[in-house]
Amino acid sequence: MENLITILQKAQDTFGYLSPNTLFNVAEQTNIPLSKVYGVATFYSQFRLKPAGKHHIHVCQGTACHVNGSAAISAALREHLNIENGGTTQDGLFTLTDVACIGCCSLSPAMMTDGVIHGSLNPAKAVKIVTEVSRCV
Repeated sequence: MENLITILQKAQDTFGYLSPNTLFNVAEQTNIPLSKVYGVATFYSQFRLKPAGKHHIHVCQGTACHVNGSAAISAALREHLNIENGGTTQDGLFTLTDVACIGCCSLSPAMMTDGVIHGSLNPAKAVKIVTEVSRCV
């Protein structure tokens, strides 16, 4: 049980997400009940139970970002990409996730795309960044 998180991390790194079949195999190989494996996989936000897009967009919803308009940024991106928070576009290009904090309060409101921080955003700037990323594919 003590290595379960590490095992799940490695499985997700290998397969991109934790499918039901992967969770079943982890439970079977470790002799940990499937309910416990599933409980850990759903408790920690680092784990995905659905395939993620090629590009990951994290919109900060921390206090500084929230006060400076991150909700409007998230709404504009959801509308532009036609997905909900936590969703992936039909073409598998983008996954959009609101996160508690990305640690860039001085740049608020901010988002991170594929590990790159974008700050001092407004809805139009955020959509423009995503549009530029999609053109580079």
